[in-house]
Amino acid sequence: MHIAVAGNIGSGKTTMTRLLSKHFGWESHFEDVDTNPYLNSFYEDMQRWSFNLQIYFLNSRFRQIVEIRKSEKTVIQDRTIYEDAYIFASNLHSMNLMTKRDFDNYISLFELMSSFIQPPDLLIYLRAAVPTLVNQIQKRGRKYEEAIRLDYLKKLNERYESWIEKYKLGKLLIFSVDDINIEENPEDLAMIIEKVNAELHGLF
Repeated sequence: MHIAVAGNIGSGKTTMTRLLSKHFGWESHFEDVDTNPYLNSFYEDMQRWSFNLQIYFLNSRFRQIVEIRKSEKTVIQDRTIYEDAYIFASNLHSMNLMTKRDFDNYISLFELMSSFIQPPDLLIYLRAAVPTLVNQIQKRGRKYEEAIRLDYLKKLNERYESWIEKYKLGKLLIFSVDDINIEENPEDLAMIIEKVNAELHGLF
C-alpha cells in the first residue's frame, strides 16, 4: 500500500510521515532536501534555477514511486509527484520564474511519467495558514529557506486548495494543522491515527 502526505513548505509533512511510519510500522520515503544540489541556488535565484530544480524533484519522485510499487511493504511518502507539477512548477510559471518553453517541456515530461504510475492509496493533506508555515520554517532553521517570500507561500497555498478541491485519484484525508501539535500532544496524534485507520481499514 502507498500512503502519501501532501502540504505546503512548513506544514509538517516530514513530522507526520515520521510519526505515522513509527506507529504503523510503515517504511518511510522522505523528500530529498539535504542532498539536493539545486535548492540553495534556487532560493538565491529562482528564475535561473527553477527548471533545473523541478526536473530534479520530478526525477527523484518518479524513482520513489517506482520503488514503492515494486516493494511488498506499505510505504508512506513525504510529498507527491502531483505537487511538483500542479503546485510548484505551475506557480513558478505563473510568477514568471519559469519560461513558457521550460514549463511546457516540464509538463510534457510529467504527463508521460504520470501515465506509468498509480496514485497513492491514501493521500493525507495538511492544510496550514501562512503564519503557521512561517513559524514552522523559522523553527527548523534551514539556511536556504530564510529567503522564502510570504507571497510565494500564499500563492502555493492557493494552488494547494485548488488542487485538493478537484482531487479524485483516490482516498483523501484533510487535516487542518494550525491548531494541532502531533509532536507534543499525544491526543492530537491519536486523533490522526484513528482517522487514518478508519480510512484504510474501515470502522470495526
